[in-house]
Amino acid sequence: MVETTGGGPEDGAAEVLDRPLPDGVRRRVVQIAADGFGGLTVTELPAPLRQYARFTPSRRAKFAGNAMAAALESDPLFRQRIGERLREAQPELAGALDSGSPPPAADPLDVAAAAYVLRPAGWVKLVTAAGEEAQRADAERADEENRAELERLRAELARAREHTRSETERLRTELEAAKKEADSLHRKLRSALSDVKRGEAALRKLRSEMEAVRAEGHAQVSAAESESRRLKARLGETEAALEAARRAAREGRSVEDMRVRLLLDTVLDAAQGLRRELALPPVSVRPAETVDAVEPGRMTPKDIAARALSEDDPAVLDQLLALPQAHLVVDGYNVTKTGYPQMPLEKQRLRLLGQLAQLAAQTGAEVTCVFDGAELAAPVLLAPPRGVRVLFSKPGVTADELIRQLVRAEPPGRPVIVASTDREVADGVARAGARPVASAVLLKRLS
Repeated sequence: MVETTGGGPEDGAAEVLDRPLPDGVRRRVVQIAADGFGGLTVTELPAPLRQYARFTPSRRAKFAGNAMAAALESDPLFRQRIGERLREAQPELAGALDSGSPPPAADPLDVAAAAYVLRPAGWVKLVTAAGEEAQRADAERADEENRAELERLRAELARAREHTRSETERLRTELEAAKKEADSLHRKLRSALSDVKRGEAALRKLRSEMEAVRAEGHAQVSAAESESRRLKARLGETEAALEAARRAAREGRSVEDMRVRLLLDTVLDAAQGLRRELALPPVSVRPAETVDAVEPGRMTPKDIAARALSEDDPAVLDQLLALPQAHLVVDGYNVTKTGYPQMPLEKQRLRLLGQLAQLAAQTGAEVTCVFDGAELAAPVLLAPPRGVRVLFSKPGVTADELIRQLVRAEPPGRPVIVASTDREVADGVARAGARPVASAVLLKRLS
């Protein structure tokens, strides 16, 4: 209940507000106190508010709002000082309130807050009216907000319904597609299962066929092993018979060699007597020197392949070299590749020529060593040893052909021995009247 008395501000001070300040009015009152706070000294401030003296108005309104509202309500002197600052700041509003006719265009909340601070006559009515106006405004604003929210919710509901319809249609379409895809997958699965069954049947058939083939293979392997053992036994018998035949041939050849040597000795003695009677000079030019070849120092040798012949007794070579005017022709690389193929070609030549020099000194026979010199790119720096003639074949001519030329150059009846394991060389020189000897025989003799 509001009690009022007529008169000026003193009468207004006696009025009492029997209800709490509306929130809007209270916020404006706190802001008026915060703005007028700075114009007061520390001693003019109530004791509870002195700690906020250095705060800015906004910070005072934030942190000291409750304290300032309580001080305005309970401390008339503080309220009077804030009212004086308000009159200085808003003289027109203060004068209108004192005259009892607040400006119609002013904000009701500002009018109510100023009336609460200044306490003119009828201020309680102004505050109450402002509170009711604020409540009506709040109610209207709430109604507007509610209506807007309702419209928003209706629109959202309509959008949700539309989205639900579209989503339902989409899901229905996807469901139909999924059903069709499921039917297609079921058909593919049934086809795949039938294919698997056919594959399993084919696999079982292949396994049975593989077992049959494996059994047949085992039988064939057993038969082949039996045949192999039988052939090995026959091979052993054949090798034994061959060895016996070789041994018999060697024994027979020894007898023939002895007969030939006896004949040769007879011919030699006759030839020596004829030479003494005719006073024939020693032969200064040898037939081997008439064969066209490349001497060492011009070309480098080229390796040739060795084709092996059976080995023989090296004593036969000594017997052949002991014949008068014997000429030993050596297939150089054929011999070195047979004896020491791991050495470099240069060392092979030097080793063979050194051994041939010793053989020539021991037997007194003429020795010619032939190397394959086809397609040589650089000269061969080689000094032939004493008693050994060293020849390289010319480009385009093999060492085998050069050896055959040397044999054909010799007169019929002269003992010519060719050391080579090349079957073509051996057969060719044998037809020309020379005696072929395997390279292994020469190597044994040289060692």
